[in-house]
Amino acid sequence: MHDTDVLIVGAGPTGLTLAASLLLNGACVVLVDRQSEAANTSRAAGVNARTLEVLEGIDVTRRLVKEGLEAPRFAIRDGATTLLTVDFSGLRTAYPFTLMAPQSTTERLLLDRVRELGGDVVRPKVLLTVTEDATGVTATFDDGDTVRARYVVGADGMHSTVRTQAGIGFTGGAYDHSFVLADVHLRGDAPTDEVRLFWASEGLTVVAPLPDGAFRVVAPVDDAPEAPSLEFVQHLLDARGPGGIAVTDVVWGSRFRIHHRVADTYRHGRTLLAGDAAHVHSPAGGQGMNLGIQDAVALADALAAVLAGGPDSRLDEYAAARRPIAMQVIALTDRLTRLATMPRAVRPARNAALKILGHLPLATRALASRLSGLVYR
Repeated sequence: MHDTDVLIVGAGPTGLTLAASLLLNGACVVLVDRQSEAANTSRAAGVNARTLEVLEGIDVTRRLVKEGLEAPRFAIRDGATTLLTVDFSGLRTAYPFTLMAPQSTTERLLLDRVRELGGDVVRPKVLLTVTEDATGVTATFDDGDTVRARYVVGADGMHSTVRTQAGIGFTGGAYDHSFVLADVHLRGDAPTDEVRLFWASEGLTVVAPLPDGAFRVVAPVDDAPEAPSLEFVQHLLDARGPGGIAVTDVVWGSRFRIHHRVADTYRHGRTLLAGDAAHVHSPAGGQGMNLGIQDAVALADALAAVLAGGPDSRLDEYAAARRPIAMQVIALTDRLTRLATMPRAVRPARNAALKILGHLPLATRALASRLSGLVYR
C-alpha cells in the first residue's frame, strides 16, 4: 500500500504535465502507465501558443521551442488555390506560431522535468479498480499492488479505466471514416513555415512540417491501410493536394479511427478527468494534445489549492470551466470537417465565401485566436 496525495493514471502529455505541475507545488504524486515504455510514434505534432504559455509555469517551454520548428501561418487551400491564410505573427503572445514537434519530443521533455522534480513514471502498471470513501480512493493494480490517494486523475486516454470505474458517461460517436497518418519526406511545393489544410470532395488533408525535415500528412480515408505505402500517400496528395509534390520516402505511417466524445462530467467525487479521457475529436485544427495539456495545468492549480486547505469547490470550478471548452473545440473541428467534404457542386460558392472571409482582418484574427488557443485564456 502506497499513500499519496494524487494518483495520476496515464503518462502521456496530460499526465506528465499534471505530475510536474503538482510536484512543483509540493504535492505527493504517484504517476502510473499501463505501457512498458513510452511510444516513439504519435499522432500529435503541433503545440499551440496557449500551450507554450502554460508550460512556462513548469519550465518546459524554452526546452520545447529549442527542439521544435516554428510555423507562423496556417493556410486553407483547395488544391493549388489558397482560400484563406491565418497569420499568427500578429497575436499578442510571446509565441506567435504553431510549434511543430512530435509528441514523443514533448513527452520526453515533460518526463525530464518530472524527474528533475523528484517524480517518475511507474510502468507497466495496469489499473483494475478504484473505490472511493469519505477520505480518499483505493486503487488496485494487476500486480496485486494497491495505492491509497486523496484524489485520482484519469489521464488514461479514450478507453479510460478511471472514467469507467467512476461510472462517468462518454457521450458522442465515431466518424464514419478512418484516418491515415504518415510522416514522409517530400519534394516540391511543401513550405516548412506553414501548416496547410487542403479541402477536397474526398475529404480534408493536413500537411505539416516537422523539425527533422519530414512532413506529417493526416487525412480521412475510407478503408485506410494499416501501414500506408509511398504509393498510397502519393495518390492521396495527387488527388487532394496542390500538385507538384513528390513523396520520396515514408518514415512511418499508421491508421486510426476518430471519435467525437466528451465526458458527461470531469469530476465525480474524488475522481477527476483530463485530456483524452475527458474529450476526443477530429485532428482538424490540431487541438487535441494542446487541450489536454491545458486541462492538466488548470487541474493542477485546482488540486494544489484544495490540498493546501482551499475549498473543495475549486475542483467543481475546474470541471465547469474546462468541459465547455472541449465542446467548443469539437464544434470547430466538426465544422472544418464538414466544410472540407462539401459536394463538388457547392465548392465554388464555399471557396468564394472563404476568400471573402480571408480579406476580413477581424475574421482571420478570430480564427487565429481560436487555433492558437489564446481565446481560452
